[in-house]
Amino acid sequence: MLGDHLVFPIVLSTDMAASRAFYHDTLGLDIVREDDERIMFKCGAGSVLTVSRSTTGTRDTQTQLAWRVPDLRAELADLRARGVPIQEYDAPDPRTVDGIADMGFAWAAWIVDPSHNVLGIIEPKR
Repeated sequence: MLGDHLVFPIVLSTDMAASRAFYHDTLGLDIVREDDERIMFKCGAGSVLTVSRSTTGTRDTQTQLAWRVPDLRAELADLRARGVPIQEYDAPDPRTVDGIADMGFAWAAWIVDPSHNVLGIIEPKR
């Protein structure tokens, strides 16, 4: 059944060079495969993030994917050191303090890629 298999997210890009620079050079993700239409990046054991060429892209403000990490503060410190802006939200839900929101079940933060895909980073609460 599908629940027994890995999934891999696909996000859209209107500028593949900018996406390659962001995911590979800035975030440090290794490239698994690359062609004119897509770039596939290794993320964790058996996980792949695909960035696919698009003529329209997305302007959706919802989170497109999320990395699950054991130490959110350490990840955010690393991202900030790489020059990645951490999003701040002042809405009732979520509301961030120093880039981190308490989602009840987890701590969460967000970054945005060059094609405006919102990417989450979460640390489940123990």
